Amino acid sequence: MAQEGNGQKIDVAKSKVYYNWVMPLLRLLAFGATISATLVMALNNQKKTIVVATIGTTPIQATLNAKFQHTPAFVFFVIANGLVSLHNLLMLAFCFIGNKYDYKGLRFYVIGILDMINVALISGGASSAAFMGQLGRNGNSHARWNKICDKFYTFCNHGEGAIIASFIGLLLMIITTAINIIKLKNINNCAINIP
Repeated sequence: MAQEGNGQKIDVAKSKVYYNWVMPLLRLLAFGATISATLVMALNNQKKTIVVATIGTTPIQATLNAKFQHTPAFVFFVIANGLVSLHNLLMLAFCFIGNKYDYKGLRFYVIGILDMINVALISGGASSAAFMGQLGRNGNSHARWNKICDKFYTFCNHGEGAIIASFIGLLLMIITTAINIIKLKNINNCAINIP
């Protein structure tokens, strides 16, 4: 038991046990959210045949494909979520073997920096995909861009689900980063208070 200056007792062992099971759980949930967002968007594809013109009584049809590769924002979304998924998977493995490779507490600094980089990455990917999804759903009358979700309903719904999963992964990564920063603060306080 450690004692703070105001008389409150802090159980360091309970804090460590709490940290040891909460962080892997948060990382596992973030991994699940980001990998599902990656897979749903990467496999998102819809083919539709529409009538583009009518000559006399003969309709002229065109078959159109909606794929995530057609929009750079969706490509970035898939790459960003895939990289964050890989990061979380590596950090999950590091949760169990990281104590063996810790050098003077440097592990927490490196993990904190990598977590912040991944928060920025997933934030950019999810935000750009959300913008393109809104544009596809509503169009833009000022730029004369038509909406496409009335024609590619399944494609838009799958994209919406992937974006929601990505924002859930972003929230979990923000929580994970905040816990790491708090852990770093506690490590620094312990280092300062030791005579």
